[in-house]
Amino acid sequence: MEAIKLKKSSLSLRRQCELLSVPRSSLYYAPIPEKPENLKMMSLMDAHLTIHPTEGVLSMVDWLQDRGYPVGPKRIRRMFKLMGHETIYRRKNLTKGTLKAFIKPYLLRGLKIERANQVWCTDITYIPMAKGFMYMTAFIDVYSRKIMGWGISNSMSKQWCMDVLETAIAENGAPEIINSDQGSQYTSPTWTNYLEDKGIKISMDGKGRATDNIWIERFWKTIKYNHIYLNPCDTGLELFKGVQTYIEYYHQKKHQGIGSKPHDAYYKSLKQNAA
Repeated sequence: MEAIKLKKSSLSLRRQCELLSVPRSSLYYAPIPEKPENLKMMSLMDAHLTIHPTEGVLSMVDWLQDRGYPVGPKRIRRMFKLMGHETIYRRKNLTKGTLKAFIKPYLLRGLKIERANQVWCTDITYIPMAKGFMYMTAFIDVYSRKIMGWGISNSMSKQWCMDVLETAIAENGAPEIINSDQGSQYTSPTWTNYLEDKGIKISMDGKGRATDNIWIERFWKTIKYNHIYLNPCDTGLELFKGVQTYIEYYHQKKHQGIGSKPHDAYYKSLKQNAA
């Protein structure tokens, strides 16, 4: 993995990370390179998909062709895959019975969410950058809208998702339920076994139902349109610091959906539950 080049410093790499409050591993996250024309299209696609997450390959072909891009389905499928926006197909070498063991039911329909740490939702999203792209994952507490944990990477690896999950639980305690889509990161035995060992119920969106995870989708829209798209970054470190600053601001800003600041709503609920 290509390291991000930092200015020369008499401080050790570990000390620089400590002073910046940045995980040491983040300094080695370099944006994924891609052809400039594809990056331009992927940025347009991301902004469109953030508003219309259910768009498919053929509708995206039409949308881009209307804007002067001579693309076909094969190219769009490739870019969808790079962006992590792809249909969940049955995996090779898995029978129907085996697949069902990986997929969990959606537990949030009709559920009254009335306290912090009752339900967390998680997802992975594509982050366009000045000369490439990266990925971001996050956990949001549905009751308070507080971001319980997040991370950036140039790989949508299962281990990365596990690292962010373990850190979020270590810092905030375990939620009662975690909801995700049916992506391979969340249907892996490593993920499901860890949650079950912690006594956490696993909930998964129905196939093709982006609205089942609406809370994290709304957060992606908020951070992208208010920060990411306005501040294209060159490096993973720059992206990390910018996202970190924005989330701190987000936690202290009144959220219309709950009539309170996410930070305040979360800790007020914890105190009430402890009383």
